[in-house]
Amino acid sequence: MSERGFLTIAFDPSFTGESGGSPRAVASPDINTEDFSAAVDYLANRSDVNPEGIGIVGICGFGGLALNAAANDPRIKATVASTMYDMSRVTANGYFDADDSAAKRNEMRAQLAKQRTEDYANGDYARAGGVIDPLPDDAPQFVKDYHAYYKTPRGYHARSVNSNAGWNVTSSLPFMNMPLMTYIGEIENPVLLIHGEKAHSLYFSKAAYEKLEHGVNPANKELLIIPGANHTDLYGNLNAIPFDTIAGFFTRNL
Repeated sequence: MSERGFLTIAFDPSFTGESGGSPRAVASPDINTEDFSAAVDYLANRSDVNPEGIGIVGICGFGGLALNAAANDPRIKATVASTMYDMSRVTANGYFDADDSAAKRNEMRAQLAKQRTEDYANGDYARAGGVIDPLPDDAPQFVKDYHAYYKTPRGYHARSVNSNAGWNVTSSLPFMNMPLMTYIGEIENPVLLIHGEKAHSLYFSKAAYEKLEHGVNPANKELLIIPGANHTDLYGNLNAIPFDTIAGFFTRNL
């Protein structure tokens, strides 16, 4: 985006990568939504930034968090959510809503509550393990796609949570309890959802778009499906990411 003339800031979310905060490797629906607004705070106070022309881009789980931030913070004038996950939905219901029941959620709550007690006793947090490695023979295709990104030079980084020990196990609890998509239909400013045709996660963007379509201002909401692309293609495949479309979207709306 900077190569296309946009003043751009990229940040690691709180508790990960080069961002500060402790304990490490925590994901939070509240704090990670706030991360976007904190970036807006910073940008809006720079002399070289038009505070009425700030947009955000969120990828994967942070695509859903970007929508939550846009619903909460009208200073965000345009939002792109690419290859997005609804982390609340997948945590509470499992993939494709296969575990959508009170019994399953209560089973998970009991396990995670026990883990909290153990973490406190140990003075540290158990980690979820990141992307599985080595891959089992019967791994689903989307797990293979994650491995091909996070566990190879294509996307591996020593500070990457998913490339290494994974998130804190108990991070799942707040996502299960705080649905991120509750108020996205009230986003007045423009939103562009981008997803791969072959992505296992496409149903998240389709569901989000349906809420936006029935929201307060559906005229400026768009869902763009990239033919042949899988979920991780929109992480770093320069031939799949529609940079010109994103640039045009921001140029029109900022």
